[in-house]
Amino acid sequence: MKVTIAHNRSQQEVMGVVDRSLDDTFKAMGVGLIQVTDVKKTWQDNIMNFSLMAKAGFLNAPIRGTVLVTGTDVTIDADLGLLGKFISDDKAKSLIEGRVKGLIT
Repeated sequence: MKVTIAHNRSQQEVMGVVDRSLDDTFKAMGVGLIQVTDVKKTWQDNIMNFSLMAKAGFLNAPIRGTVLVTGTDVTIDADLGLLGKFISDDKAKSLIEGRVKGLIT
């Protein structure tokens, strides 16, 4: 799943927002049904590599991907793993795009 969102802030400011809000953004996908744990993130220049565990009942679904922050947009490329079986790509894109837009615009 890949989402690109335009922004009008500085690249450094957006990187800070992304860094602080990654787990909250994925929590929003589950609307309270999904618990996010084991969040790991590392930055290399303007690219964040991340991984986390999404837990829903007995299901544990690893999620991993990258976030690219440029001077004009943010691109999130995520592999939802098993979670993708329960949430369509379109729904996931819509939820993530809405959440990230609210944080960076």
